[in-house]
Amino acid sequence: MRLTIIAQIVPWTRRKEKERQRIAELRARDGDGCRRCRRPLRFDLPRGHDLGPRIECMAEENDFLTHGRCNPSMVDHTGEVLDRVRRKAEAELLSAPRRRKRA
Repeated sequence: MRLTIIAQIVPWTRRKEKERQRIAELRARDGDGCRRCRRPLRFDLPRGHDLGPRIECMAEENDFLTHGRCNPSMVDHTGEVLDRVRRKAEAELLSAPRRRKRA
């Protein structure tokens, strides 16, 4: 009863409750894994934590959950992608001409 009265008075409480509800819906639909890195989300952490859930909006119907740290990066952190990036960086490092030391 008291929570309902407070939610009607304080607009940010209503917004937080809607966000919690939307996270619960997406969790039920997609499961507990991050869409970007495929690692499990932690729902016990405070709001805004890097490992906690965050809603990523692709389109109105295509919302999904990601980690807070994965959301801004907009990259796929799967093993294949990370391996490809690592090999590319190594190839660039080895192909760069060496500078000679001056005497």
